[in-house]
Amino acid sequence: MKNKLLIVWSSGEIEVAKKLILLYGSVMLPRKYWDEAHIMIWGPSAKLLAENEELQSMVKTVQETGVAFSCCVVCANDYGVTEKLASLGIEMTHTGERLTESLQSDWKVLTF
Repeated sequence: MKNKLLIVWSSGEIEVAKKLILLYGSVMLPRKYWDEAHIMIWGPSAKLLAENEELQSMVKTVQETGVAFSCCVVCANDYGVTEKLASLGIEMTHTGERLTESLQSDWKVLTF
């Protein structure tokens, strides 16, 4: 069985993004902590990421390790950041569906 982690990133706090989500995100696959990992951007984190170039650079670094990213399409539309986040290679999805599927399967889920 594969060890799979879903991180739900909803916090609009920059330090949470830098020192928890994206720092851990950058090492969790290279260090083989997990076999598969996904970071879901939901709520205020969508706006924060769209407005912060340092975080955008960090996301690219994390993506290069193989971590997948998605964003709540409703939140992105509400904040007016859909195009910006999509241009970063972030999939726009209905996050409630992905979260529910993850919770009902063998994914571990962390929320920030």
